[in-house]
Amino acid sequence: MPKILLLNAGSSSVKWKLFEIDNEAVVAKGLVERMLTPEAKWEISYGKESAQETIPNLTYEQAAQLIITKLQELEITSLADIKAVGHRVVAGGHTFKQATLVDEEALDQIKQLSSHAPLHNPMEAKYIELMQAVMPKTPQYAVFDSRFFTDMPEVNSIYSLPYELTEKYGLRKYGEHGISHTYISKRAATLLGKDLADLKMITLHLGSGSSVAALKDGKAYDTSMGFTPLTGLTMGTRAGDLDPALVPFLMAELNLNAKQVLELFNSKSGLLGLSGLSADMRDIDKAIAAGNKRAELALEIFINRVVKYVGSFYAELGGLDVLVFAGGIGENNRALRQKIAQKLACLGIVIDANLNQKLTEGVISPADAKVTTLVVPTNEELAMVQEIKAVM
Repeated sequence: MPKILLLNAGSSSVKWKLFEIDNEAVVAKGLVERMLTPEAKWEISYGKESAQETIPNLTYEQAAQLIITKLQELEITSLADIKAVGHRVVAGGHTFKQATLVDEEALDQIKQLSSHAPLHNPMEAKYIELMQAVMPKTPQYAVFDSRFFTDMPEVNSIYSLPYELTEKYGLRKYGEHGISHTYISKRAATLLGKDLADLKMITLHLGSGSSVAALKDGKAYDTSMGFTPLTGLTMGTRAGDLDPALVPFLMAELNLNAKQVLELFNSKSGLLGLSGLSADMRDIDKAIAAGNKRAELALEIFINRVVKYVGSFYAELGGLDVLVFAGGIGENNRALRQKIAQKLACLGIVIDANLNQKLTEGVISPADAKVTTLVVPTNEELAMVQEIKAVM
């Protein structure tokens, strides 16, 4: 049966799922994480079976080959049955507005857009090349996170810069997690039995990378991320919103160039920089339980930034019908969802403690709540499959 392999590559991990094309069912899925470290490991699950193994210092090249090798060794599929490989790519700018078959020109354009997503596009381009080497006869498709935000109104998408610079260089908000925000907004509307176009909605994709999106008339109205994924919420290693005057200040004080300061903002800040311990919220929670005050501060700042964006988007939308939690943190950290809701109670956002603990998908607010709050596990890969099928 024909299949599509979907890859979601990060700087130290790659998630993947294998779908049947016709019914969009997941045949197998897996994760390779903590690459280039002694704790590097891979895992796979298919049907009722699963396996995992620690492979110290696993490289990107080895990871790409390992995924294909295991699919064949475990007799999950043959290479001939994989009709396409899809890749999540963060920045498509105005160049890409739909899923795209990757040829040499498209790959070069993805690399050129690395200035829009310096942590992501280079790695995603690398995995496209790696999979082209492993499966040279299989078409590779790119699906772009930024596509969801390309139609935002100018009042929310462009900066207060000379307008001719905005036009010449495409200086605007491109956002991130658009594939996720697309899926969770549509899924939330389906769960509620309502038309997405009729809902004022805020979606929270909270994970190592985090973003907030406001939806109006079924389309993106605003987003927390900007020209690059650096701005917005406090994230795992990214600083989020800060004063750009910090760039020349830190260049002078630390004797760094601009690229090095951006590296500091992107890779050494956020939860990691605040706590001094980890970029992982699970580690932050453990440290808080052990009495670590910096970890506690990191959590408080994370929550504070989410609350600020929800409040501002609430005002922009002129009220709110639906709030959605998603992403690794948003889906799994029930205590954090409760804390955010408590801070937003003045807006009519309330979470039912019992539903919050019990449900993994669905409405977690009381029936009489002014704002309906849901948790919706994101499924970027399914959304990607549907986009790729539309252009195959």
